[in-house]
Amino acid sequence: MATSTRSALPRRYSWSIAFPLLALLLAILWLAGGASRPDVLGQVITRSLAWLLLIAAILSGTRFSTANMRPVLLFMLATMLLPLLQLIPLPAEVWTMLPGRGLFAETVIVNDTWRPWSLVPGATINAASSLVVPFATLLLVSALEEREKRWLPGLLLGLVSASAFIGLLQFSGTRFDHPLVNDTVGVVGGTFANRNHFALFTAFGCLLAPVWAFTEGRGARWRGPVAGGLVVIFALTILASGSRAGILLGALALGVGLALSWAGIRRTLRRAPKWVFPSLIATILGTVAIFVLISIAADRAQSINRAFAADVGQDMRSRGLPTVLAMIETYFPAGTGFGSFDPIFRIHESFELLKPTYFNHAHNDFLEIVLDGGLPALTLLLAALGWWALASIRVWRMGGEPLYVVPKLGSAMLLLVFIASAFDYPARTPMMMAIIVIAAVWLSQGAAAAARAALPERDQPL
Repeated sequence: MATSTRSALPRRYSWSIAFPLLALLLAILWLAGGASRPDVLGQVITRSLAWLLLIAAILSGTRFSTANMRPVLLFMLATMLLPLLQLIPLPAEVWTMLPGRGLFAETVIVNDTWRPWSLVPGATINAASSLVVPFATLLLVSALEEREKRWLPGLLLGLVSASAFIGLLQFSGTRFDHPLVNDTVGVVGGTFANRNHFALFTAFGCLLAPVWAFTEGRGARWRGPVAGGLVVIFALTILASGSRAGILLGALALGVGLALSWAGIRRTLRRAPKWVFPSLIATILGTVAIFVLISIAADRAQSINRAFAADVGQDMRSRGLPTVLAMIETYFPAGTGFGSFDPIFRIHESFELLKPTYFNHAHNDFLEIVLDGGLPALTLLLAALGWWALASIRVWRMGGEPLYVVPKLGSAMLLLVFIASAFDYPARTPMMMAIIVIAAVWLSQGAAAAARAALPERDQPL
């Protein structure tokens, strides 16, 4: 009789079925999940695999436990519900009463035709179907054992490192035409179609590397130097990407990463002379600074070059902002429907904004969410931001206890996504969707533990 993998191997070498399924999902997302456009081949691959892995997990009898991640699950379900509600057909007399529908009434309402809330139903269907990726990620993470959850930072760091390596190959002149995403040959974007999304992904590495090296002091003797080298590579890759927002994200990520690993570094060096610790921190920061200055002197820091060469008046983000705000005012509180920005913007853009390329998103995801989803989306967005703020306060108030390092890491990763979303739309790529879910789960579990720790001893759950 065949023996299961778990019983045949020592416990340290065995794993649940959920971990290899999650690792496979993240690997495929790394390979094919770096684009947001609905017509790229990678979308078919990532969504199909997410469905297959989700079905495989269910058929294998995987037990999903969302006890300490219920806020994330509720936000996930609410996010999935909104686009589905926008697809419900409405009577003609109700549909025409929605804000901004008068422009379309004479062309789409024929013989009292019922119409969905969304102005572009096909785009909203695509938006709804894209959510299978974060939903599958959430369920697979919820099925991990505790020791498997500790492997996740290292797994994500490996994916970031691999993407940075591809970015460096691109920067060296290697022509890399990704067949699964709509990348631009010659642009340093790693496995992403957008250089800003790649820079954010690389900035995650500046957060993950110190935590991976010094959390609980495991293997710090060899992990520390490796993490230091990776941080230097990540910083140089961000500079090479040409992303102006990436400079801010990378610097913030490096500072927070060092703060998170501060206690771990001190524990590792507790037997060393007192001067070693400040010298080590100074060496890390100095090494990064020296390589950055060398990159600038060699005219290889494309992000800084673009920052100085940018003409804000000609930047489509700033030029298109008044039109986006006017569109929100026109369609609020009903919204235009998720995924509808491109065709609706073409209706409202002025002749001064016309150019050979198209404005695919608002490049401010907070504004675009309000435009697409109206008041319901705004309410959900504010609720999510409020939860993140309260949960972050809880975990950051717990001091330097190792238990709360990973929850703080999740809080910081979400902060980077929020900042990046004010200039772009990173959360619309499948890879980022999965990372956002993982970071939110880390934060939720840490906040739940902090809440239990704050209870009086007699009120602690049995």
